[in-house]
Amino acid sequence: MIIQTAAPNSPRLAVMMHEHTALSGQFARAFGNAAFEPIAPLDLVVYIIANHDAGWAAFDRDPVTDPATRLPYNLTETLAEHIAPTSKGSPDFNARHHPYCGLLSSMHSWGIYNGRYGLSNMVLVDRIPPAGRPIVDAMLTGELERQKALKAELSKSSATAAWIEERHLFQNYKQLQFCDTLALYFNRVHPGARAKQVFEHVPMSRDKDAAVTIRPKAPGVYAVSPFPFASDGATFAFAGRPISPGQQERDGGWPTVLATTPTQWETFKLVAGA
Repeated sequence: MIIQTAAPNSPRLAVMMHEHTALSGQFARAFGNAAFEPIAPLDLVVYIIANHDAGWAAFDRDPVTDPATRLPYNLTETLAEHIAPTSKGSPDFNARHHPYCGLLSSMHSWGIYNGRYGLSNMVLVDRIPPAGRPIVDAMLTGELERQKALKAELSKSSATAAWIEERHLFQNYKQLQFCDTLALYFNRVHPGARAKQVFEHVPMSRDKDAAVTIRPKAPGVYAVSPFPFASDGATFAFAGRPISPGQQERDGGWPTVLATTPTQWETFKLVAGA
């Protein structure tokens, strides 16, 4: 779960991971133009981008409270014994759909803990307390074994073998990372606090990346340059539920709060321009 920032004394928006990945999937379906090669294989890669955190489903419905905030744990602050099963559960889910979805999902899980294969400076595994490292290390070892097995399966067909050629595979992986982190830009920070941000390593092709900048331009409008989407001025949206610290103590627990709190939507446009 993502707990969005908020103005002082305001409720916090709780964004479940399926709501986060739904926004990622919107970006994936819109990705590509004359300068940025579209996603291929389209259906499979859009599927995994739209489901890359599917392993969170059960935990999001019944989250654990962070004693420091009296809210559900916020994404990477989630304790290792809770987050590690979600990191395995997402590739489990995606591999049932297709081996290539499982491979990209496994790479995403492994990459989150290891600087996104060198694309990010945040190495989550270094932030895991010593007591949680054996759980996380076992999960990461399992994901490397999964990737090896899935690559072997995909290599048996000439059509799917082309997808695991390293440059193509990492082009798809970078597309996943861009759609994920762009969604996090909106999900994690409330509109009044968003600022300019640069997304490195956005693939224009398998051989060329770009640094894409986003900045607020007007209320509900964000300028993106260079522009990686098919439609200038396209509209996107995501949902969450406003919650307050300690609310679960008086309203029957987080499962009840999250199930009964009305959904709140944010809609925004992305336009080309610096």
